[in-house]
Amino acid sequence: MTLKACKKEEKIDKEFQKKFKFEGSISVLTQMMVDPAVTEKRGGGKNLPLRRGEILDVIQFTNQEQILCRNSQRRYGYVPRAVMLPL
Repeated sequence: MTLKACKKEEKIDKEFQKKFKFEGSISVLTQMMVDPAVTEKRGGGKNLPLRRGEILDVIQFTNQEQILCRNSQRRYGYVPRAVMLPL
């Protein structure tokens, strides 16, 4: 990675930590897939947009209804547990 790309990723990660009040280092716990049968949803606020069959990195299991995830474009947000499938 170039220095410019590294700095950009650091900035994205700091914005994520501020927005979601996340403390500590960002580490991927596991990867999960969005259910292919679910309807695609636009993200908004703190929710991540959903695409059928997309593989997401799980950052934190927040509660019984939501998971904090990161998609392939390095965007962060909450995703309902009901639409997630283990790999």
